[in-house]
Amino acid sequence: MKRILTITALAALTLLSASCAKSRIEQMKLAENVGIQCNPEVLEIKGGVIPATVTVTVPKGYFHPKATMDVVPVLVYEGGESVFGTLQYQGDKVKDNFKVVSEAGTTVTERLSFPYKEGCEKAHLELRSVIHFKNKDYPVDPVKVADGCIATYQLADMGGLYDPKPDGYQAVLQRTTEGRILYDVNSDKVRKDQFETNSMVNYKNSLDYLKEDERTTIKGTQIVAYASPEGGQEYNAKLSDKRSVTAKKALDTVAEDIEFTGMEVKSVGQDWEGFQEAVAKSNIEDKDLILRVLSMYSDPAVRESEIRNMSQIYSEINKRVFPELRRARLVTSTEFRNYDDDELVEMAEKKGLDRFDEPSVLRLAAIAKTPESKETLYKYAISNFNSDTARYNLALLYLEQGKTSLGGAYLGKIKEPDADVMNATGVVAMRNGDWDLASKCFQKAGDTRSRENFGIMNIIRGDYATAAKSFSGLKGDNAAIANILNGDLKAAAAALEGDGARTDYLRAIIAARKGEVSEARKLLDAACAADSALKERSINDIEFAALAN
Repeated sequence: MKRILTITALAALTLLSASCAKSRIEQMKLAENVGIQCNPEVLEIKGGVIPATVTVTVPKGYFHPKATMDVVPVLVYEGGESVFGTLQYQGDKVKDNFKVVSEAGTTVTERLSFPYKEGCEKAHLELRSVIHFKNKDYPVDPVKVADGCIATYQLADMGGLYDPKPDGYQAVLQRTTEGRILYDVNSDKVRKDQFETNSMVNYKNSLDYLKEDERTTIKGTQIVAYASPEGGQEYNAKLSDKRSVTAKKALDTVAEDIEFTGMEVKSVGQDWEGFQEAVAKSNIEDKDLILRVLSMYSDPAVRESEIRNMSQIYSEINKRVFPELRRARLVTSTEFRNYDDDELVEMAEKKGLDRFDEPSVLRLAAIAKTPESKETLYKYAISNFNSDTARYNLALLYLEQGKTSLGGAYLGKIKEPDADVMNATGVVAMRNGDWDLASKCFQKAGDTRSRENFGIMNIIRGDYATAAKSFSGLKGDNAAIANILNGDLKAAAAALEGDGARTDYLRAIIAARKGEVSEARKLLDAACAADSALKERSINDIEFAALAN
């Protein structure tokens, strides 16, 4: 938008020479033809600076050929001012090195830039000039050429976006306890010594503990009987069935006074799957040959025949593999009701952290009330469990506190960085102004968060077109801000969803830019009522200048 300013003060240029015998009215008429245009008319903060292009159109006969002029562009704001520097001009007959403004008339364009400083949101740009002629100075009244400054980019999440990793703590733990019974060849009888094996003793002890543990509930028990793959498929199927019956009686013996729900009894028969797994894990010579036979033949009888033909190998199998397959498994599934947050805190206070596992410590850190407590717990998890989750979440804690370098240091200690780590590393680089590294990190992360951060980075840089493109297809306040700044109010409105103070504030900006004053006032009032910081901001927000009229 063009702004043509009448600057009667500049008419002094034509009074510099005694030979200029023009009347004051004639000077004012001539001054009406001087045009000053600033682009943008309302200044905007972009990439940490405030750019402006000022164009002055000087008519013929205006600038005295023997005069010089110093022009100082100044950004004036509450609490201070920022000076661009001195622009110097000279008439046609001045022998100096300033920019010449011809008596024949000309257009002068100057590109200005001011660093952003707090308070610049409510500012204006003015030109302060002094004319020099015959060793005399003729000050010109300051001329306001633009208002400013739009600071809508500051509503974006400029510190970057990142999400903590879950602590992995489970409210309910699924567990199993298992006992194993081994049978003699072709037998379904449970030998007495099987009740004294480590497997069955541990299983019985677990069941006894379950009877007393109020936090644990038995969800089901499965009895699975097998036969080794020797002696024929039909025979082994019947043998497996018999073993399932005797295994059930063995369970009744070791699990006195326990009422099992969801009991399931299974008979597998010949255990070719277990056989293949056992052979693969063994160090039997020519085991690859056995595995090849299993892959070539699916018929159980053919498999057994082919393996028996390997007499020396079969002897090894008969000694080292088959005995482990003549078995029954007693598997009890349980649910353990884990400690709630209050119980965890109480246990930690009374007993310390020595008995806590990694998820429990991480959970304590997540619910800790002070940053200091969180820091201590995360460091404990790092020291005792070498926890990368703790390193990552501690890094985010430091980022929240503005300790960017410290946060980056902990991110750098994670040996296998995933998308979350790369995104947070990109945020560190973005805060440090390392745009190339930030871009690489966000690209490598390749998730939605990193796309948002790439857009935020370009909002900060003032590249609004790239920012809007990055947010394409995404919803939320940051996407709306990018599109507002890029001049696409329709896309900005479509990106906003839900309610919230900042969301209403952005809707108010969109309405104000569209000239919908009443709607803008209503939305702004709602935002300010919900958030005192936004209320304070709105006082100096030039986006709402029209609402004051």
